[in-house]
Order: sequence, then structure tokens, then C-alpha cells
Amino acid sequence: MAFQTTKREAGELYAFFRLLAQGEATFGTAQAEPGTAWPIALIEREEHDGLRRYYIEHTDIRLVSGEKDKDGFFRPLPGGEVCFPRADFRAAADLLLGLLRESGDKITVPDALESFLDAVCIYDLEAYTEDRTDLRIAFWHPDAPLSGFVVRCRLSPMNPLLDGGRMANLKLEQTGVKFASPTVNKINALPEGPNEVAERMLMIERLGGILKYSDVADRVFRGNLLMIDLHFPRMLCEMVRLMHIEGITRTPELVERIKQINPLKIKDELIQKHGFYEYKMKQFLLALALGMRPAKLFRGIDSAVEGILLVDGDGQVLAYHQSCRQVLADFLYQNSRFEKGPLEKNKYGFLERENGTYYFKLNAKIGLVKR
Repeated sequence: MAFQTTKREAGELYAFFRLLAQGEATFGTAQAEPGTAWPIALIEREEHDGLRRYYIEHTDIRLVSGEKDKDGFFRPLPGGEVCFPRADFRAAADLLLGLLRESGDKITVPDALESFLDAVCIYDLEAYTEDRTDLRIAFWHPDAPLSGFVVRCRLSPMNPLLDGGRMANLKLEQTGVKFASPTVNKINALPEGPNEVAERMLMIERLGGILKYSDVADRVFRGNLLMIDLHFPRMLCEMVRLMHIEGITRTPELVERIKQINPLKIKDELIQKHGFYEYKMKQFLLALALGMRPAKLFRGIDSAVEGILLVDGDGQVLAYHQSCRQVLADFLYQNSRFEKGPLEKNKYGFLERENGTYYFKLNAKIGLVKR
């Protein structure tokens, strides 16, 4: 019986099937164009009832079900091996691609595809992992170390690189004129709309108020940002402010404005010759892609996520891995943008009083562009 699923889940499955059908991963350039290809020996995927390893052979995919032993090694289960033609995975990938290109955020999975998913032991449309990886891939040889990847599909809504909710809020202190309560209420009561945060900030300035960077709202996220640079929270806050006030969302364009404004008041030589602001932003994006989260203590150690599998608008799967760190950094820099999270849910965009002082919070949210 046909069932519905989200395009995000379908995009992950599509990338999985396409890689199995191709038997190789095409590594992308910083401009999200195809580069060199690495042969894939196997792909490991985790389900609620255990691990599945899909070994890529000449014309078949050999599926082995198993589990991790106490030492963390894969142990095949008795009778847990079966083979399928690679052509079946190619057909399933082509079918999913057609569904992903349809309008709407959900798709209907036809009976034939549902039967195939059952046959190849896929019961969780999104991988069931605690380390946030979607797929683990061994390149070149089955005994090679597995690399953890997350999937991002431009044909579906994508999980952002940074979406910490209220944990990712940044605080601006309101100084200058001391507003009375009716004035604060008037500012906060401005009507909802796509530019309501910018309109509130501009109204505060028109009334003689000044908003200056104060702090990161969450203690853990503050520490994580300070690991990038002791002044990075101020830089990030200024980029979020510019996104609202000037409507600039693309990361490279925001960094160019930051270079002009120079919120950290550093020497021009450091900005122009050393590329200080670009470098700091790339380090932040790398940290986000490889495991930094607002609510989890970050020690500069990469997580199980080692790369990104990007499904582009044509259905091509491009791989990015931390072993090609500069390419990954440049890709993230050139293909990311700042986004607006929901105000009520993330508790930002209003003047709020804390210990006798008014603060205006902004929310940091960063995702990949969908072009």
C-alpha cells in the first residue's frame, strides 16, 4: 500500500541508492561542480534493529545484516546475507528523483518502491543513528576505515548547518535613551511580517536608542564561539544584524560588508592581506559541518560526521570530505546563507528587560543555499 513521506527523507534515500548504483562518489569543487571520483567499496546504514552493510560488487549489491560487538567491530548475523542487482538500485534512484522533482514538500511512495525498500531491509527512511551521520562509506576497499556523511538535498528542504533555536541567540544591549514601558510595548507590538525584526531595530534607533553587542545568551554556545576566536561572537552578531537590516543573506556578501564595517577594529593589513574575516567564518562553518552544536560543549575535536553528500538540482550527488579540508571550507563559505528562524519559538526580536537593563536578541541560523 502506497504511503507518504517527506522530501527530506526521500532525498537521503535517493543519495544512498544513487551511490550504490554508481559504485563511486564524485567529489565536488568549491563551486559545487563535479571533480574527481573515488570508488566505493561499501556503504553502511543503521536501522532501528541493527546495521546493514551494502557491498558494491561488479553487477550486484551484496547486503549483509549485522551488529556491533563489544569492541565496536561489525559482526554479520547468521543468514543475514542476500544479493540484488545494482540495476535495481539505479531504477529506484531514478524513480525517487522523479518524485523529488514534483511540487510540494511530501511525496507518495508507490507500491513497487515500497516493496523494494522491504526487500533491501530499509524500514527507517531516515538513518537511525546517535552520532548524526546518515551514511558511512568505505572508499577503495571494504576494509578501509568508514567515513561518516550527512546528506543534504537541494531538491528538498534541508537541515541547516546551524539551527540552535533559542540556544543560538545573541544579545544586544539597548543604551542611549531610557525607554518608558509604553514605548517598549509599542516597539514590541509592531505587526508581524518578514522584516519585523529590522523594523523594531530601526524604530529603536529613530527614538534615540542604541543597540550594541553584549553577549551570547547561552553559556555553552558562548564558549563554542569563543573557540573560533575570542571576538567571533561580536562578528557573528554583526552579520546577523546586517542580514536583518540590509537584507543580505549570502555568507560571502555579508563578510564583504563586515570587512567594510570592521566591527573588531583590526588593522587593514590583517583584513586585506591575511583575509582575517573570511578565515574566521570558514573555521566556524567547518566546525558546524563537522559537529559543533550550540547546546553541546565543543572542544575543537571533529565528530563522527566527516563530510557532506550534496544532491544538487540535477540529481547529481557530490561528496565533500574533511580530508580535502580547504575545498570543504570554500564550498561551505560560497554556498551558505544566513536565515531567519521563527521569532516566538526562538524567543528573539523583542526588547526584554533583564536585571534593570533592556536587551534585544537576535538569532543565528545558517543553511546551505538551494540554487
